[in-house]
Amino acid sequence: MATRVCSRVACGRRAEATLTYDYADSMAVVGPLSIIREPHGYDLCAGHAERLSAPQGWRVVRYMFPGEVGSTA
Repeated sequence: MATRVCSRVACGRRAEATLTYDYADSMAVVGPLSIIREPHGYDLCAGHAERLSAPQGWRVVRYMFPGEVGSTA
């Protein structure tokens, strides 16, 4: 299996999270890297997943990664 890299431009780090958008609920969802590449998802490295922000009026939902302490869903 090939290593997946971060979807952000000019970032070559290993992807560790998947970002998806729920437009109907104005929500960005960040969770563990999906098992398969999703056509409507974005693979992110840990740094970009942690720093992700959403437009005003949207909320970001972060699911706990295995081994992380203090994360909220």
